[in-house]
Amino acid sequence: MLESLDQNDIDALMESVAPSDDVQADDAPQIFSRFRRDFEDIEIRDYDFMRPERVSKDQMRALHTLHDSFARSFGASLSGYLRTIVEVRVSHSEQITYSQFTQGLPNPTSFNLIEASPLDGQMCLELSPLVTYPIIDRLLGGNNQDLFIPQREMTPIEQRLIQTVMDRAMTSMNEAWEGVATLDFQISAMESNPQIVQIVPPNEVVIVIGFEIKLGNRAGTMGLCIPYNVIEPLITDLSAQSWALMSRDSDDHTWDSAIANHLNDARVEMTGVLAETSITMNELARLEVGDVIMTGRPSTAPAIISVAGKAKHIASLGQYRGNRALRVIRPVRPADRLD
Repeated sequence: MLESLDQNDIDALMESVAPSDDVQADDAPQIFSRFRRDFEDIEIRDYDFMRPERVSKDQMRALHTLHDSFARSFGASLSGYLRTIVEVRVSHSEQITYSQFTQGLPNPTSFNLIEASPLDGQMCLELSPLVTYPIIDRLLGGNNQDLFIPQREMTPIEQRLIQTVMDRAMTSMNEAWEGVATLDFQISAMESNPQIVQIVPPNEVVIVIGFEIKLGNRAGTMGLCIPYNVIEPLITDLSAQSWALMSRDSDDHTWDSAIANHLNDARVEMTGVLAETSITMNELARLEVGDVIMTGRPSTAPAIISVAGKAKHIASLGQYRGNRALRVIRPVRPADRLD
């Protein structure tokens, strides 16, 4: 027969398993790690699994600075194209899922798919109707006064006009990314409904750079969506320090060559001054065909070649293939008297 326990036996068992008074419960959180041994300086932060962050804060700051340069360049280009002041600035930059990005967009809108060769995958650039139609109205000669924003898809003519604006945006994007890598940004397709375009899975992490565009009395937004898997090959080059150093190195050479190339194509006015003299207004009014103006300068004296109104070269007067011509003798020296 089984022997039953009385109350004294039960109390003895409970005392044997109860913790002693000299043992203090350790309420400190237990941190398990395969590599760490010193847990005193560990910073514990909350992590939202619905909004994972795959890009560090330094890299996000570098992307913010990079696209701030794009915003200034695009704003200047758009101002010259529309012949009015256009302000473009970065309003925010964040990491969210692709579904969160598309759910916050209006429908219809200008949804442009971008390819950045040699990177794989696609990005997208969304231009709000609040700024799309003012740009179209400006290109067609309007003044944006009492402009109605229609809730419809753009017509083929309107899409063609916005395509020219997006081409300028891609040019500014190429210039902004030169400090990181040589990329060729091109618009591959244009859509009006962002919900039907799936460049990545809905829960994929994307980087969203938000812009604010001001066009006169109108204002709207523009959003650039960059999937993480697209720029993953360049993510190590996007730290704030390395990007700043690379941009400074590229500025030393890229901008010098770019300015030199533009100067080489610049047109200047060149004139050949044979002689100069002065006459009175009365003599000028009485001039007739056949009159001779005395200059006091010999006909064999060299002429002065002026570029943009400044004397640059001394030349001799002659003839080349039946046309009057000037042959450069030497550049003008500071000691030369040109009177």
